[in-house]
Amino acid sequence: MKKIIVFLCFVIGTQISNAQQHMTPETLWSLNRLSVLGLSNDQNHIFYKTSTPNITENGFDTAYYKMPIDGGTPIKIDEAQVQVTDKNLSPDGTHKLFHKTVHLTPIKSTDIYKDLNKSDAYVYTDLDIRHWDTWQDGAYEHVFYKKATANNDTATDIMPNEPYYTPQRPFGGNEDYIWGPNGKSIYYVSKKLKGKAYVLSTNTDIYKYDIDTKTTTNITQDNKGYDTQPAFSSDGALAWLQMATDGYESDKNDIVILERGIKQNLTQQWDGTVNSFKWANNGRQLYFTAPVDGTVQLFKVNYPGKKRIAPIVTQLSEGPFDVRSIVAERDNTLIVTRTDMNQASEIFSFDLKTKAFTQLSHVNTKLYNNLALPKIEKRYVTTTDNKQMLVWVILPPNFDASKKYPTLLYCQGGPQSPLTQFYSYRWNFQLMASQGYIVVAPNRRGMPGHGVKWNTDISKDWGGQVMDDYLSAIDALAKEPYVDNDRLGAIGASFGGYSVFYLAGIHQGRFKTFISHDGVFDNRTMYGTTEELFFVNHDFGGNYWDKSNVAAQKAYNEFNPITHVGKWDTPIYIIQGGKDYRVPIEQGLSAYQAAQMRGLKSKLLYLPDENHWVLTPQNGLVWQHEFFKWLKETL
Repeated sequence: MKKIIVFLCFVIGTQISNAQQHMTPETLWSLNRLSVLGLSNDQNHIFYKTSTPNITENGFDTAYYKMPIDGGTPIKIDEAQVQVTDKNLSPDGTHKLFHKTVHLTPIKSTDIYKDLNKSDAYVYTDLDIRHWDTWQDGAYEHVFYKKATANNDTATDIMPNEPYYTPQRPFGGNEDYIWGPNGKSIYYVSKKLKGKAYVLSTNTDIYKYDIDTKTTTNITQDNKGYDTQPAFSSDGALAWLQMATDGYESDKNDIVILERGIKQNLTQQWDGTVNSFKWANNGRQLYFTAPVDGTVQLFKVNYPGKKRIAPIVTQLSEGPFDVRSIVAERDNTLIVTRTDMNQASEIFSFDLKTKAFTQLSHVNTKLYNNLALPKIEKRYVTTTDNKQMLVWVILPPNFDASKKYPTLLYCQGGPQSPLTQFYSYRWNFQLMASQGYIVVAPNRRGMPGHGVKWNTDISKDWGGQVMDDYLSAIDALAKEPYVDNDRLGAIGASFGGYSVFYLAGIHQGRFKTFISHDGVFDNRTMYGTTEELFFVNHDFGGNYWDKSNVAAQKAYNEFNPITHVGKWDTPIYIIQGGKDYRVPIEQGLSAYQAAQMRGLKSKLLYLPDENHWVLTPQNGLVWQHEFFKWLKETL
């Protein structure tokens, strides 16, 4: 009888497992994408919205929700019913901040030649001609303030006639400006540079605008790198994030405090970099998120004030997940958002005493409950210079170690972006594994979360140790009996796309197929056409015409994928966005043309209206279907 029961349990368990679906591109593009809007004024409710892809309309449907702070059942509401603390309202409630576009510089021909109103020309005499996916047309975002009851037409521009941006391009929002504690001043982030100076520098500063005197003071003038995310404590101390090095967008990010004229760097001695932070309610400490060992975790640092004691950084959370944002602190808990490789963003509470997380929102739980999920393994591989490198291994659902699986080496972009427990709607490991592929994702040189030196080692060494790191990872996994060594592929975007192009010339037969999305193919033309010159100046070491610059010449010759294209011998699929001005179109087209002329099996997916990413639902589905179609054909 017991044998029969055991057998029946096995059969039922197998049927349940088999009944579960696998993630598909359509499933991925049906997920709700959650954004937290804030807490209610009484701190008893969380407001959030979901954006759900609408494939038919090629857009997103937005819905708003109000949920009890302990989770409970959310209520769908209208946008007008969202009632959260408005950071743009002055402390006394009389005035409001906002930003809008002002036109200051005649660049379009219709601004210069009023009688030629059908012309569509642009006239430039300096750099900063385009950024991310937009051409410079003489318009700038500026911050305004007005009486709370007035219309926008009566508002005051705090940067009148200044051809600078606040919020910052291309991703800045209203986090780039805040009220001072007394409501008599406004603090904002801006990079007040023009032309060549603008594209060569990362020197954003935090400015204080005095409403009564209409004067502006640069409070971070002594720092030459990024100064961002200003925020005041309950006691009126100002904190912000600071990078020290001008031109290095991925420098160590520190929390700096200014109070009564005294500045303190709270994280200077800590061997890590800060993603984002939030003041504790008591004003005596700050909570922050930071990458560590292939994840993003919660930390805190005390603020000593005038006390002559060193700040202490403490890690609060630990586990196979990413804490994406800190929403609020309430009753000894933090409200945060969290992801992992098998789950898109949801809202969690984190108990500061027990260090336990509780999931509050469940916008995709029902869908995930019907899926067979991949298994995520954390491994360490010894590199060629005898370092221990973290490698994430994502195994297909219902993985069977007695079988052999095609395996993909994933090459992360950045090059200084962390490879953590993120959830992407394009490079989605859950989806790849669910189609029967093992994914090998190494935390190679250049990634934050493994100490500052590991992060900086990639600059001026794109084709060096990092390539050995990639090969060490795939070679280590290739020893596993379930990895099919005859079916290995390498995939990636941006720097990951560069990595694919470079590996295609040096892989010595390891890989059977390659996929590169918006990858750098020729470092020289990259320098000549990318919009943020500070990036290539720092990471390549300078320009390509200075023959005396050894580091730069190595970047433009030995470490240039186009130099090794004569050794390409493997099928390659190339994807390129038409509005990608970070890694512009000639990179993908040149690589595709080279592959075609060499007689290689190759494919080009051109997305004329997409930038460095793929944002529209229908293009997103095309991307996924073509991706897996190529793998099926070549792997």
